[in-house]
Amino acid sequence: MRFALMTKDKPGALQTRMDTREAHLAYVADTGVVEMAGPVLDGEGQMCGSLIILEVADLGAAQTWADNDPYAKAGLFSDVTLRAWKKVIG
Repeated sequence: MRFALMTKDKPGALQTRMDTREAHLAYVADTGVVEMAGPVLDGEGQMCGSLIILEVADLGAAQTWADNDPYAKAGLFSDVTLRAWKKVIG
């Protein structure tokens, strides 16, 4: 199943994101369940959130992945949404 993980960073947390980015990218690579991903940008082009498409067995596996993301462990996010997602185009 595919799940969309949509996050919003806490205000003023760009440095937390930058400090944790290498660990986050390593986690993405090491787990092998991310189909596509990238940062969400604000009006100035600065990273302010994430959109990650996971391909995992079920919602529990998606939640476990999200909980163990170094960004989440660093307390980067003010808001997190995790929903089943159906790929139609692309």
